[in-house]
Amino acid sequence: MIWNAFLLALREIRRSVMRSALTTLGIVIGIASVIAMVMLGDATTAYVTQSISKLGTNMLIVIPGQQRQGPPSTDSTARRFTHNDIDALKEEIANVRGVAPVGSSQMQAVYANKNYATTVEGSDNDYFIVKDWIFASGRNFLPSELQSGKAVCVIGETVRKELFGSLDPVGELIRLENLSCEIIGLLEPKGAAMFGMDQDAVIVTPIRMFQRRISGNQEIARIMISANTSSSIQSVKASVISLMQERRKIQIGEENDFNVHDMREMVQTLSSTTQMLTILLGAVAAISLLVGGIGIMNIMLVSVT
Repeated sequence: MIWNAFLLALREIRRSVMRSALTTLGIVIGIASVIAMVMLGDATTAYVTQSISKLGTNMLIVIPGQQRQGPPSTDSTARRFTHNDIDALKEEIANVRGVAPVGSSQMQAVYANKNYATTVEGSDNDYFIVKDWIFASGRNFLPSELQSGKAVCVIGETVRKELFGSLDPVGELIRLENLSCEIIGLLEPKGAAMFGMDQDAVIVTPIRMFQRRISGNQEIARIMISANTSSSIQSVKASVISLMQERRKIQIGEENDFNVHDMREMVQTLSSTTQMLTILLGAVAAISLLVGGIGIMNIMLVSVT
């Protein structure tokens, strides 16, 4: 019985090849669109998570100013941090891998007849620990260089390509506008992170050198902290908030004039957004499949009748 029905179906397919092909094509396109939309949403979620993870492991970013939406950004009107704040965080906060002060400035880097506009960041060796950065060649800062603010720097892969091509830049001198700086290290490439930021387009200098010869003040724009484990992030964050409230003399009931960003929370926020996008795209594709299926059933009903 089943075999006879199968043979009958084959005869009907051969009799109406075009109709059968179009029916099959409609079903294939509908199912493929649902799968493609869901996979696109999942890939977007994975990309967001991977991009943020490139910024560093178990990282907290402390910035001056009140809570704002979007990526962490420094409030230019808020009171900045000091070296005493960094020392207090390193001494009093437990379960941390590193505490890195950071000052940033956009500058023109020049070598021979080449120049490249890039980000110059002043920090210390904890910067490379917090951001999980590996050295391709050279070394990090010596204690004497950090203390004296010597004009040395570590560059990223993009800066090397733009200024040196395929050459090893370690030991060479570059100019940061009017400031001469010796390259002592080259970082492994990391690629683009979230919001299209190229992490390799960076030059890192000792924080005291940055303050004395670039920013012209002793202020620290932001602080990056890396917890030992993901399970200790919340306790570290609570300790940081409590310590900074004490140091900045914020009374109970007053709003904090600083903000601590947990990169995991940012991952969760962006992931929830992309998951909603996945559901929306899947629903649109499913509706298209349903409409197409109704059309195909209508054609088959007419044909059978």
